Amino acid sequence: MAEITDPENTIVIELKDGPVTIALLPDVAPQHCARIKELAREGAYDGVVFHRVIDGFMAQTGDVAHGNADKGLNMGRAGTGGSDKPDLPAEFSRIPHDRGTLGAARSQNPNSANSQFFISFKDNHFLNGQYTVYGRVIEGMEHVDAITRGEPPATPDKIISMKVAADA
Repeated sequence: MAEITDPENTIVIELKDGPVTIALLPDVAPQHCARIKELAREGAYDGVVFHRVIDGFMAQTGDVAHGNADKGLNMGRAGTGGSDKPDLPAEFSRIPHDRGTLGAARSQNPNSANSQFFISFKDNHFLNGQYTVYGRVIEGMEHVDAITRGEPPATPDKIISMKVAADA
């Protein structure tokens, strides 16, 4: 088991196959880290589906407005929404989009990230400097690898629960 050294800046996502532990990078992207923790603490991610999962690329989730399987999922709109909180300014860094990194999903506008995020299945360095990296999977990447593929998946996997480790 991976040692959690900073429980306040660690997220645990429960998936159908098991837990995924993500170490956040608050020194690199403080606003993105604060937002994911805020929404996790509100329970906003619980039940939200992975609406865009591309083999060899990434798994995207986090549309708390339209992507919740437990609150009347609309797959036609999943991926188009965020939260009721304001969009975040980009927090670009030199950290590469390696396998297991957590990246902020956004529209064409670099300052439009809100609640959606993606986890890279492999090194995706062509994204470097264009999307905010704000965490890394430290345990459970095999459970991310098992997420059902599709754009959108016919039967999407969902986040069963997402918690800040300090609260678990």
